[in-house]
Amino acid sequence: NQQEVVRLVYRDDDLLYLSVHALHKISKYAGKEGGPPTTSKLGSKDWEAKKTRVKSKVKNIAKELITLYAKRKTAPGFAFPKDTFLQAELESSFFYQDTPDQLSATADIKADMERLHPMDRLICGDVGFGKTEVAIRAAFKAVNANKQVAILVPTTILALQHYQTFSERLQDFPITIDFVNRFKTTKEITAIKKKLKDGHIDILIGTHRIVNKDIIFKDLGLMIIDEEQKFGVKIKEQLKKLRVNVDAITLTATPIPRTLHFSLMGARDLSIIATPPPNRVPVTTEICEFSEEIIRDAIYHELRRKGQVFFVHNRIGDIESLANLIYKLVPDARIAIAHGQMTGTKLEQVMVKFINGLYDVLISTNIIESGLDIPNANTIIINKAHMFGLSDLHQMRGRVGRSNTKAYCYLLTPPNATISSDARKRLIALNEFSDLGDGFKVAMRDLDIRGAGDLLGSEQSGFVNDLGFEMYHKILDDAVLELKENEFKELFQHDLSREKVPNSFVGDCVLETDLEILIPQEYINNTSERLRLYNDLDNVQTDEELLTLENNTKDRFGKLPEPVYELIKSVRLRWLGRDFGLDKIVLKNNEMKLHILEGKEDNYFLSSPFKSLIQFAKNNPKRCKIKEQNEKLIFSFNQIKSLNDSFHLFSYFKRD
Repeated sequence: NQQEVVRLVYRDDDLLYLSVHALHKISKYAGKEGGPPTTSKLGSKDWEAKKTRVKSKVKNIAKELITLYAKRKTAPGFAFPKDTFLQAELESSFFYQDTPDQLSATADIKADMERLHPMDRLICGDVGFGKTEVAIRAAFKAVNANKQVAILVPTTILALQHYQTFSERLQDFPITIDFVNRFKTTKEITAIKKKLKDGHIDILIGTHRIVNKDIIFKDLGLMIIDEEQKFGVKIKEQLKKLRVNVDAITLTATPIPRTLHFSLMGARDLSIIATPPPNRVPVTTEICEFSEEIIRDAIYHELRRKGQVFFVHNRIGDIESLANLIYKLVPDARIAIAHGQMTGTKLEQVMVKFINGLYDVLISTNIIESGLDIPNANTIIINKAHMFGLSDLHQMRGRVGRSNTKAYCYLLTPPNATISSDARKRLIALNEFSDLGDGFKVAMRDLDIRGAGDLLGSEQSGFVNDLGFEMYHKILDDAVLELKENEFKELFQHDLSREKVPNSFVGDCVLETDLEILIPQEYINNTSERLRLYNDLDNVQTDEELLTLENNTKDRFGKLPEPVYELIKSVRLRWLGRDFGLDKIVLKNNEMKLHILEGKEDNYFLSSPFKSLIQFAKNNPKRCKIKEQNEKLIFSFNQIKSLNDSFHLFSYFKRD
């Protein structure tokens, strides 16, 4: 009978053929900057040694994080009082309608703040989905309880923007807000430090300057960190120390995988804001070669509807000559330039005037990338877009389309031939993920294109290069589960009781067979589609998922042929094998062999699945033989000609 296999090439061109029933044993390699992995010799212990080494290192990292989590759970925090009427007043003054996710994130944060132990919550929401409003409400609740709030932002411009947003939203309340950034004079900073220490500033917004030792709060109760992935390792270390006793909220649009992962594994609490605000429409994204006509038409179109335009050009050297070009193309537009080398007051003036609508076009470097909220600016033109990273492009595109006006993003590139393939993939991905709420997809595609390189901090990037991202995550999951089950058992008792699958003595059961169980080429002739379907079948976990996959395949490719039905049955057989604690099922030459590897815990040999196998063997000596071979126990059954026969046999085990 025909079989489909995947051919794996090892070092020195050694080959291994892997059955499509074991695709879960391989994963795609994504390492730093998409470089090729180093392959090992087939049969050598290299790979196992690498995995073991990484697991022990990863365990230490995870242990540190969980210890921090445990410390927070037992640290003396501050339990904030319940909401006051002022809180209700602030929330009802919000100009827009709250989305359901905004409401639930706000409720999560308040519940955390009212508990005695310190909060550490990650709020993931796409660009412009209202994370700032959630942060304002939390800050207000803290100030209401006579505590101070620190808001840490990655850029100078964003410190100014947040200062304006918070001041505007809280103007009707007796709250003092200030900000520090590199444009403040020494005299101004000294005055702010004194006020802060005396408790005369309630909310302080700033860049990493506010984490310095000389900035002392009288009574800090809440820390809000915007776009944590933009900060360096040193600052993150300082934040870690602060976090043990202070409530902390992290806001992010495109989470780095590690941040996201530790939230998903429960070492951090997570709220996701996935619903866009009402009446919000996706930004139309176009990739085009640099052209004066496109620039002119795009700016005129925006001016005709009384809107404003961002033009991003990331080279300060020739930003002025570009401004002159735009002035020639659109002589009646009011144009301003902004970049990081301008003096503080000058940059501040330009930004404030643009925010207040006194300029039509702002030509700037990517300093506008984080957080700027100007509802009237609804066209963004990004020059030399191929030079930016994917999440940067996503963030910049998020500067427009923040109201219910149709917004446009133009990605200008040099002629196609001069762009690297990775840059082209990034632009295509941005075009593909232009729906509202695609920030997560962007983060994951970014990882796919450039690998996990420096995303994971220096400590971990080496592991990812060795093993690839998927394998690294699998090892991380295993390490975390081991820690939860052993060292931190008491802390995760509640989680473990839900996670544990009864009788799961093996993580996985492999099927080997000579029966014709495959997707025929005449049914799906595209190899990558077939492979994807094999992969999906290999990774489904429940009957519902399997049924959904079956129906989707029927919808796409038509009535299932017999071999595909058999393939679906084979997935169920593997599950049955796993429930019986089997490591491998071999169906060949009208015989079924069940393999049980040595090293099982004693409670497996006392379990009912194992007892039922032994009982059947005793009662049916002609049909079943047991032998030990190479540290494994093998049950052999004859007269098994099909998958149905094997299911039939398993039903007897259960009866016995």
